[in-house]
Amino acid sequence: VRRHQEVHVVMGNEACDLDSTVSALALAYFLAKTTPAPKAAFIPVLNIPRSDFALRTETTFLLREQGVPAASLIFRDEIDLGGLHRAGLLSLTLVDHHVLPGADAALEEAVVEILDHRPLERDRAPGCQVTAEPVGSCATLVTERIAQGPPGVLDRLTATLLHGTILLDCVNLSLAAGKVTPRDVACVSLLEARFPELPARDAVFKALQAAKFDVSGLTTEQMLRKDLKVLSGDELLLAVSAIYVDLETFLRRPGLLQDLDAFCGARGYTGLVAMTISFNEQNEPARQLAVYSRRETLRSAVCQALEEATAPSLHLRPLPSPWSCVSTYTQGNALASRKKVLPILRAAL
Repeated sequence: VRRHQEVHVVMGNEACDLDSTVSALALAYFLAKTTPAPKAAFIPVLNIPRSDFALRTETTFLLREQGVPAASLIFRDEIDLGGLHRAGLLSLTLVDHHVLPGADAALEEAVVEILDHRPLERDRAPGCQVTAEPVGSCATLVTERIAQGPPGVLDRLTATLLHGTILLDCVNLSLAAGKVTPRDVACVSLLEARFPELPARDAVFKALQAAKFDVSGLTTEQMLRKDLKVLSGDELLLAVSAIYVDLETFLRRPGLLQDLDAFCGARGYTGLVAMTISFNEQNEPARQLAVYSRRETLRSAVCQALEEATAPSLHLRPLPSPWSCVSTYTQGNALASRKKVLPILRAAL
């Protein structure tokens, strides 16, 4: 701000999963390499505090494997986006999301471009370039963008990060998991064609999946924060956490109910939806749901919305729950990921 240096930030969503991280790193690098006579510094920002980075186990694993030091990354608590914007120096490109949370509403005016793989929830100012395509991974859209650019910009490190991210997001391109699209497959093939030395898909996916599901060292609070989205309604906040163990294992954690109370109490959440996911040997997903709230009216409303949902239908079957303030289900429609459930919850709020 003191030097009046313009800053163009490329930033993923608040869950800051591997897709958000790699999409931000790769796109910022591409823009820095290809923008003619840039006035701005291009900076990828990981949209979490640095202290939360250890919870992103698959991301820390892949970056460590590829020799990218954590010290060279910039986290959300290390850059004053509000100050840059107030000084008129900020441009913002959003990857892997397109609506900023309420706390960041002031930054909306700075958004100049969006790359996302969700359906658009709102219109943008005419000057904002929007790419919103229903592919399995936002990294696919970044790969397409880089591939259309000048030859030679795509290096092996960037290709390795994008390749691993698409494979993890699209469950090793498995049709049974319901995430992959022909464009994801085409991008993986393109990266492999340009860099034949990339490791085999199965090996990449297995290593990343193992790292992602390794929550052995995490407390319940860390498990809930690892992959968290927060929805706001009238005067209330609902946390939606992806949990990488099966529901039975999760519910058996010692002191779980006290941990849920403490987690929501400390952050002002009125309730929490835990969406568990686990995979069998064939990479087919199994999903279960737990809806927690001490406010019975909210819990009932959320459960009713989930049970009666038709777009998509979740095919929920109730499971016995150890506590009255927690409702539990098996989700028959295992293809309905959190991305597809969030709009149902948003409507319920």
